[in-house]
Amino acid sequence: MYPPQLVAPMKAELTNVGFQDLTSAEEVDNFMQNMKGTALVVINSVCGCAAGAARPGVRASLERSEIKPDQLATVFAGFDSEAVAKMREYTLPYPPSSPAVALFKDGELIHFVERHHIEGRSAEMIAQHLQMAYEEFCAEEA
Repeated sequence: MYPPQLVAPMKAELTNVGFQDLTSAEEVDNFMQNMKGTALVVINSVCGCAAGAARPGVRASLERSEIKPDQLATVFAGFDSEAVAKMREYTLPYPPSSPAVALFKDGELIHFVERHHIEGRSAEMIAQHLQMAYEEFCAEEA
């Protein structure tokens, strides 16, 4: 487990732009069971690819895109272990991965970006990838 003072600023990178910080299995279940529309969930982490690509890419994708998920949430690997374990149940059949970005529609996983899709890529590449996913999955159906 990482110390709270280490994790706090990394959590704030997402919560300061509207992400709900889910810290328990109950909060994850409640979020998932009450989801309406689309939701972007970030499985956050202290690793370099989270700091250099995932968090900045996620933030940029939301700043730039006219089409966005309806809800935003995050869990933190290595800190909120119960919440992360519960969220990983919702991202099956994908193996545990952090950082990772999941897009859900009405509680169903529709797009997943695993760590190996984040490592070695720039924040700009992550942002562009997510913007395309929003356009495909979050656009209002006519």
